This record gives sequence, structure tokens and C-alpha cells, in this order.
Amino acid sequence: MDFYSLGYLGLFLSGFLSATIVPLASEGVLLFMLESEYSPVWCLIIATVANVLGGLTNYILGYWGNKKWFKKLGVKESKLNKFESYVQRYGFWLAFFSWVPIVGDPMTIALGFFKANFWKVTLLMIIGKFLRYLVFVIPYLY
Repeated sequence: MDFYSLGYLGLFLSGFLSATIVPLASEGVLLFMLESEYSPVWCLIIATVANVLGGLTNYILGYWGNKKWFKKLGVKESKLNKFESYVQRYGFWLAFFSWVPIVGDPMTIALGFFKANFWKVTLLMIIGKFLRYLVFVIPYLY
């Protein structure tokens, strides 16, 4: 899919999808748009909102999930136990790192599955994802 030609909508879609289990990186679309002189502030807001909504989609899927469903998807019991220990140990604080490639998406699913506080997860997810995109946007603000 050519996200670039869709402008801000493409940035939103890439930001949303990259926060789900779809293997996609929104940073490339963000950088292309910034280089194409789209508004850095709007790019930051749109990418952050989209990425948070994608992460919350994972959280909700995890919240609605059950062990049988995850086992049918090929998730091993040992992996569930590992994520459970992380959630018990670190709780909603894990949501701050939901932007981290590879582990961030399963982590948001686990936070939902193990019923971490939705509002705290959302707040930390917003902060973490905003700061991640801000790193890319700062050079374009001046």
C-alpha cells in the first residue's frame, strides 16, 4: 500500500497498523512526510494518536482473549507465563515501552489479557509513543 500518496490519512493508517501485529514501521512514512514539508506538529499528533489507537486495539484484543484462543493462534503456555510474570512485576508501566519494535505489540496484548488498568496503560502509552515520534519530528520544527 502506498501510504505516502494518502497524505495525513496514510500517516494515520501506517501509524495505526504498525502498532498492531501487522509488521509495519510508521517511521518511514513519518520521515517522508516531514521531508515533503508536511506540518511537523500535525505529523506528530496524527502519528501519535494513530499509534496509540493501534496499541489500544491490541490491549482490547488481549482483554477479550482467553487461553484457548491464544493457544489456537500458536502462543505457547510458557510465553503466556512469561508475559504474566512481566505484567505482575512491572504492571501498567510496561505500556510506556509499547513503542519498542517486536516486543511492544505482544506486550500491549498481554497488558489487556492480564487486565492492567486501562487508563494508566493509555496514559503511559501516549507518553511513550509521543516521545518516540518527537525524536523524529524535532529536527523539522525549526
